[in-house]
Amino acid sequence: MAGGARIVHCAVGIGAVVTQARSDPRLGARGMALLAAGLDAQATIDALVASTPHAQWRQIAVLDAAGNTAAFSGPRVESAMSEAPAQDMCAIGCGLTSALVPPAMLRVVLADPTLPLAERLMLALEEGQAAGGSEVPPQSALLRVMAGADLPLVDLRVDCDPAPVATLRTLWDRYAPIAGEIMLRSTDPENPAIRF
Repeated sequence: MAGGARIVHCAVGIGAVVTQARSDPRLGARGMALLAAGLDAQATIDALVASTPHAQWRQIAVLDAAGNTAAFSGPRVESAMSEAPAQDMCAIGCGLTSALVPPAMLRVVLADPTLPLAERLMLALEEGQAAGGSEVPPQSALLRVMAGADLPLVDLRVDCDPAPVATLRTLWDRYAPIAGEIMLRSTDPENPAIRF
């Protein structure tokens, strides 16, 4: 529960940190500060692992501003676990039915770069589920895409739901057509294109 509040930390021009398994959201905030200070993805992972006495329980992925990625899975992270890093993208998972789930997710994200990022991420969640997903049925799902350092373009979350990915798809399909207009409310509230 509340994965969206604990797991993903990101900002345009800085990068992203995902901390999961037995997650510690402080690692996300610390990782973002390291990225903002100019560390690359691998140096940030190394610093995060060194900074926590419980690294053996953590799974962490980092994307830096240059699009480099790095991942770490401690030896006590639930099996099956997997990391699929690539330039500009990284998929990780633990407690999976198969280590093939993150690579399947990554393939979908990379398949059609003309699609909006949020749609590609949504497709990746669905593909991860189709590839076997996690051993324990998920209860939460999130979709976050940033428009600025502290301004989300999309930040949708589902908690305590028996089918969180399907519910998130419903929310995204309803939100996608109005996402730009909602962004205008924040950045240009007097814009005549705002209809509601």
